[in-house]
Formats: sequence, structure tokens, C-alpha cells
Amino acid sequence: MHHGVFIFATDFAVPIDELARAAEQRGFESLFVPEHTHIPASRRTPWPGGPSLPREYWHTLDPFVSLATAAAVTTRLKVGTGICLIIERDPITTAKEVASLDFVSGGRMLFGIGGGWNAEEMENHGTDFKSRFRLLRERVLAMKEIWTKEEAAFHGEFVNFDPIWSHPKPVQKPHPPVLLGGESGHTLQRVVDFCDGWFPRGRNADRVLTGLAELKERAAKAGRDMKTISTSVFGAAPDAATLDTWAAAGVTRAILRLPPEGRDKVLPLLDQWTKLLKK
Repeated sequence: MHHGVFIFATDFAVPIDELARAAEQRGFESLFVPEHTHIPASRRTPWPGGPSLPREYWHTLDPFVSLATAAAVTTRLKVGTGICLIIERDPITTAKEVASLDFVSGGRMLFGIGGGWNAEEMENHGTDFKSRFRLLRERVLAMKEIWTKEEAAFHGEFVNFDPIWSHPKPVQKPHPPVLLGGESGHTLQRVVDFCDGWFPRGRNADRVLTGLAELKERAAKAGRDMKTISTSVFGAAPDAATLDTWAAAGVTRAILRLPPEGRDKVLPLLDQWTKLLKK
């Protein structure tokens, strides 16, 4: 099992280039960052994590700028979105950004995606909350066309374009793995239908373990080889027993959550967690 780290890359946290170097030097496999273009001041939608939304949610840097910076100062570290809100993004532009990042990093991009939770945030981008997962599906399928076809076209309910040329193509073939966040049965079916990996949150360990069994059943029913589906536990607890449980269950990578703090708090945590890595 691989070990990665996740941080809200913000204007007040440890610089992302410094963190990327430190993570690679200590043997971590990957570095993930999230995305929020903004947070509407109305705060109409409750945050699923509690009563008070942490300020890092509206201080996040653009994930592709952050990850390109991280990739530029490393050689082995994989760089990933955790998660990219593609329901708020143009698929042609996003396909270009993902392919460009995979190209400049030498094939180190991991494309974590999700449907989001903040209804008014996505409304500002013209997305209806109730239909966001139908939109997500089409945007993923359209981007796969762009990544894999010399002349790509797509015609759906939400995404429509006639044949286009778009380069660079990703270094990874057929494209960087698309990892879908969430824990529901609907999420598992979407993973089987049009994604390359499952990206559940580690805070619900029991659901992840039952979900792995359910994912195997759904994959078998669809004729999908489980070797083509990875599992990345997001926000895994940084303790040896929990990580051993994930490894025994066949989890591909465990991603430990760093606080959005300065180097004086983040780097010692990396040093502490390095002891958990299996050499």
C-alpha cells in the first residue's frame, strides 16, 4: 500500500513547493490538494463536517497551479486533486489542464473528482445541485474522449461539442486515473461505470470496508476487472493499526491529512508519520 498526504494549499499554509520536496524526501508516494473556487458568503448550505466552516475553504489556491508547482520541484512524487469539482468546470479547459499537468510532470497526475456539497457555490457556476451527478458523468466521459482521440467529439444532455483538436495528450495511457469521491452505492456504481478508482473518506472505516466488498460485487456484475480499479482512502488515520487494516483490505493508498499550517507544525508531522511508512 502506498502512503500519501493531503493539505489545503492556502495563502497561509506551508508553501506547496517546500511541502512537496519534504514529502518526496521522506518517502511519501503522493501529495493531494482540494479545490474551492470560492465560498458564497451567504453560507446557505451547511458544511457536512460541522457547524463552522474552516477558513481554509475560501483560501485555497488553484489546484492545478499548486500541483504544477509541486511537480516542478520533485521527480517521483505523484500529484493529485482531492477533489477537483468538475461540476464547476468547463470540460474542455479542464481536460487541457489535466493533460498539461500530466505532461509536465512526466505522468504523475492523479485526478480525484467529486460532485461537491455546496449548492450555492456550484449555482454560481451555472450548475444545478440536483442534476450535478449526471453532469459529472458527461464531463468525465467528454474529457476521456479529448484525452484519447485525435479528433474528439461529444454530444450529451449537458456537454456538446463537434470534433476538436486538443493537445498535449496525457503521458499516462489511456489517461490519468480518475478517482471518484464518496461512499454511497451510487458512487460505487459510478466508479465501475466510468472511473478508474474509488476515493472514500477514512473517517467512516466500516463503510469503506463494506464498500470494498460491494465494489467487487458490482465490478464482477459489470464484467469489470478489479485490477483496473484502485482504492485511495482519503483522510486515513495516522496510526499503524488502522493503516495495517487498510493494507490487509487491499487498499491502494492511504492519504494522511495535514493541517493547513506553517512549516513549523507541518514538517514535524511529516517526520512523525514517516515512521509509519513500510519500507
